[in-house]
Amino acid sequence: MKLLYHLGKYVLLMKRVFKKPEKWSIYRAQFFKEVNSLGIGSLGIIAIISVFMGAVVTIQSAFGFESPWIPIYAIGITARDSMILEFSPTIVSLILAGKVGSNIASEIGTMRVSEQIDALEIMGVNSAGYLILPKTLAALFINPFLIVISMFLGIFGGWALGVLTGVVTSYEYIYGIQYELKMYNIYYSLIKTVAFAFIITTVSAYHGFYTKGGALEVGRASTKAVVYSSIILLVVNFLLTQILLA
Repeated sequence: MKLLYHLGKYVLLMKRVFKKPEKWSIYRAQFFKEVNSLGIGSLGIIAIISVFMGAVVTIQSAFGFESPWIPIYAIGITARDSMILEFSPTIVSLILAGKVGSNIASEIGTMRVSEQIDALEIMGVNSAGYLILPKTLAALFINPFLIVISMFLGIFGGWALGVLTGVVTSYEYIYGIQYELKMYNIYYSLIKTVAFAFIITTVSAYHGFYTKGGALEVGRASTKAVVYSSIILLVVNFLLTQILLA
């Protein structure tokens, strides 16, 4: 029953979020601000994690492929497919759920407990739309770019550290990442990314928007936002994989 209560409350909040904005120019300015905050601000951590994820996948693949029947270029294929299909869209989105999701929940939660949201509503502003819509649209726009960068850096990290450690040659790795590349895999990954971006922003915003109490409750809302958005993200990942790859 509690799940249905929160689901209904979430749907009603989304109905308010996607109402026609009062003034597009204000929302446009907020959108670009959020693109910079949610997207560009996360680029550094995504770059570091992607490079080392690609390197670890490459070295693990080389360690696992002991049979002489498996060609060395299979290491490149494994690194490419692992980064495109799962590591970049899912693991990076989980990291964003922790970083971006907690920021969104704490920012909106602080505005709620300090009565700034009440003040917006008294002025006739659709507070849900003003606070949540620009964040959601910014994440839907910028996250696919972040994931493509992550894929590239992960594959590059696999090449750089794989060659440096001597587990694969440059020629074999590059041959592997070019071997039977399926563009559909990239489309599948980007579809997942857009769904995950929506979950991260709206679920986190939901927890922040309905925060009650003081600073302690803001912290709890932030933790709940990360936990619930991560769980929903993993369930949706399973469902989309079944639908798009089965």
